[in-house]
Amino acid sequence: MSREFQVTVDAHDPAALSRFWAEVLDYVIPGPPGVQLEAGADPLAAWQEFLAGIGVPPEQRNTRSAVEDPEGKGPRVFFQQVPESKTTKNRLHLDVRVAPELRGDERMAALEAECERLIQLGAQRLYRVEPEPPMGFGFITMADPEGNEFCLD
Repeated sequence: MSREFQVTVDAHDPAALSRFWAEVLDYVIPGPPGVQLEAGADPLAAWQEFLAGIGVPPEQRNTRSAVEDPEGKGPRVFFQQVPESKTTKNRLHLDVRVAPELRGDERMAALEAECERLIQLGAQRLYRVEPEPPMGFGFITMADPEGNEFCLD
């Protein structure tokens, strides 16, 4: 029997990271429990209103956030606020599978196009690894707005 899991990321600004990762993964930010969001409504604004309504102080309203696969296939990604900054390389990272079926120049062009899109969202390009057949297909290592490494694969 397989188990469901979520990926948890330590963050300074959970709301900002949830917006970033929702765009990267084509995920959604779920609304508060019992709140039906209208089309186009900002789920984070709904959370602010919900938390204010149940008496959560303003300084505690950005301590956690999450993104979810709208099709329910991928893992939930949860962002929790922590006081310390990231200080070393991640021991675990996400591979964002942009072009798993492509090879060679076509693959690297697709990764470069996605890299440029993510830079516009606040990511940083760290380095590119060229394809080395037969086992290495090439990838681009990036960092999210808080410095957490991930790869475009």
